[in-house]
Amino acid sequence: MRDLGVGFGYLMKGQRWAGRHGKSYGFGLLPGLVTLVLYAGALVGLGLGADDLTAWATPFADDWGSPWLGLFRGALTALLFALALFLAVITFTAVTLLVGQPFYEALSERVDRSVSPDGTAPESDLPLIRELWISARDSLRVLVRVLLYGILLFACGFIPVIGQTVVPVIGFCVSGFFLAQELTSVALQRRGIELKQRLALLRGRRLLTLGFGVPITLAFLVPLVAVFLMPGAVAGATLMARDLLEEPSADADDVVAGDVVTPPPATA
Repeated sequence: MRDLGVGFGYLMKGQRWAGRHGKSYGFGLLPGLVTLVLYAGALVGLGLGADDLTAWATPFADDWGSPWLGLFRGALTALLFALALFLAVITFTAVTLLVGQPFYEALSERVDRSVSPDGTAPESDLPLIRELWISARDSLRVLVRVLLYGILLFACGFIPVIGQTVVPVIGFCVSGFFLAQELTSVALQRRGIELKQRLALLRGRRLLTLGFGVPITLAFLVPLVAVFLMPGAVAGATLMARDLLEEPSADADDVVAGDVVTPPPATA
């Protein structure tokens, strides 16, 4: 159970790191703001055209009398918009990381340098286009996994009592695990670690992963909050990735004190 607190601690350390490094924080806000504008525009467009889309998709109901036609198409419109919101929430982080790949990779490298005893950071030898392709491919694979879990949990939601108590908790845990995977992928992919290996690392420290991922999942339910927490989340995920790989790091107080850590003098 200790790992739950350690995982949450990395989330807090990441936010503190971002708060102490204003330039990096502002740099890391840009992709989230761009993605938020794109998502907001898409949702507004869907809201304006949802009625017409529903009517186009249900021509068989044109001859239905009142109030059944209005109730039927109104329910479908609400369901369509609810589905769009759900997809927006579960894909926001992946799309933001894809849009902001160069931004978050630079931020993650700076975190690595700030806590590394020798002030260095692993660097990717791949061209940017290749990195973007790998990120998009892996994000799609993760999204497929999330959707499969979502379908299963949705079906289990009809089980009396369990569906209203246990299933939502499991749902947040699943979302938290895969959100942690998306965030740590910035640092782990830079180290040349493939998706399968990344998932194995996170499963090996499942409580640590959930301690980090579940709280950030709850916060990310509000997209505007996600924008402002994203730089710190990437920073915290980088710190957690170093823990998963058992890489030497500075103490917590040094993590937020400055950009480059000077190794302590050796003691006899």
